[in-house]
Amino acid sequence: MAIQIRQDLKLSQQLVMTPQLQQAIRLLQLSQLELVGMVKQELEENPVLEESQELSVKEKEQEQEVPEDELGEIGEKVQKMEFEDYLRSESGVRPPTKNYDPELPSYENTLTQRTTLAEHLSWQLRLSDLSPEQEGIGAVIIGNINEDGYLTVSLEEIVEATHNSLEEGRKVLAKIQEFDPPGVASRDLQECLLVQARQWASDIPLVEAIVRNHLEALEYHRYPEIAKELGVSVEAVVEAGKLISKMEPKPGRLFVSEEPIYIIPDIYVYKSGDDYTVQINEDGLPRLRISHIYRRLLQEGSRQCEDAKKYIEGKIRSAIWFIRSIHQRQRTLVKVTQSIVKFQRDFLEKGIQWLKPMILRDVADDIGVHESTISRVTTNKYVHTPRGLFELKFFFNSGVHKGMGEEIASIGVKDKIKQLIGHEDRKRPLSDQEIVETLQKQNIQIARRTVSKYREVLGIAPANQRKHSHEI
Repeated sequence: MAIQIRQDLKLSQQLVMTPQLQQAIRLLQLSQLELVGMVKQELEENPVLEESQELSVKEKEQEQEVPEDELGEIGEKVQKMEFEDYLRSESGVRPPTKNYDPELPSYENTLTQRTTLAEHLSWQLRLSDLSPEQEGIGAVIIGNINEDGYLTVSLEEIVEATHNSLEEGRKVLAKIQEFDPPGVASRDLQECLLVQARQWASDIPLVEAIVRNHLEALEYHRYPEIAKELGVSVEAVVEAGKLISKMEPKPGRLFVSEEPIYIIPDIYVYKSGDDYTVQINEDGLPRLRISHIYRRLLQEGSRQCEDAKKYIEGKIRSAIWFIRSIHQRQRTLVKVTQSIVKFQRDFLEKGIQWLKPMILRDVADDIGVHESTISRVTTNKYVHTPRGLFELKFFFNSGVHKGMGEEIASIGVKDKIKQLIGHEDRKRPLSDQEIVETLQKQNIQIARRTVSKYREVLGIAPANQRKHSHEI
């Protein structure tokens, strides 16, 4: 078969995303803090963009001297855009910002650094009566303790790394396990509880005996079995179990430096009379405009080289698209929130039990955009409402069938389950089947496995474990 070259026509459709469209999509997904950072980055990279500020009388006169009709096609685009109205809200009042109080301490004076578990243990190691070789072993042990307070490597590896004997390693490990917090440097839960038992309940041998040989039976509250094997009364086992339950299974918990995460709302919802007002959060977001200096340079384009003119035109075009994309993002975010408020008005008025099932398509059809746009807009966005602070995705959830063809949001069902368990008889906790029957009396049709799944999501133990926990 001979090889030949030929041309064929083929008709096809494909989606071509321009850089401007990619930028608009990227802006949709940004949170408030990320948007502020991107605007500041664009201000640094694009010399045509500048932050809008109050101009002096002389600067205003200089701007008026530039005839807008001499800026050409790009100048007409610039003229059509109201840069001074950048991010001005369509309705509502901007939330008040906090005023600086000179009597408050400075930010630097409020900073503090928490002591870590390793620092706390190293301080005790230096105060101990140990030889330099033992301190070296101790330093390696401390360096291999995780945030829960457990030793993560074997003692054999430690003594091999420090070129010491296993007996010497055991002595140093036993010394560190006497440090504060009790149970630190243990290799498993049983060893951790044994160390604490020796320190806190050394006068009650039953506690150490249960931890050493009957920890699993204690977990499942098999008190008669433990009492029979140890030759003591069930009451004594129960009392020992209460002491063990007060021990700390994670000694390093108090030293975990979990910093609080502060959320800045992207949008506010206020109640004004009988209506709700949606307001974009503008705090920290610069107002942008085209620099009058570059506008003058573009007007004097006849005296500039062609490369300089093309550079300025390109930067102005980029600035126009950037501001248009931000305008589009803000308008879309407002429309989405207004639609959510319309659908979930009962929730805002009455509480979580009135939250309606809602999917992305509901809002997309309401404001006339694609579902993917709603997904991007609601990603990492938070709204402050009279009911509290929520992620926008909180309002989208599946439904559970009720009587008369109605539905209730899954979050509302979870709240009902939580309330039922919270008000149950502690001596006779509700089983999952009993919860199902109770909800069915309220016209909520739900399967037992669904109740079990929701209960696990809420972090609530089964009925048998709740009963034993109340007994202890």
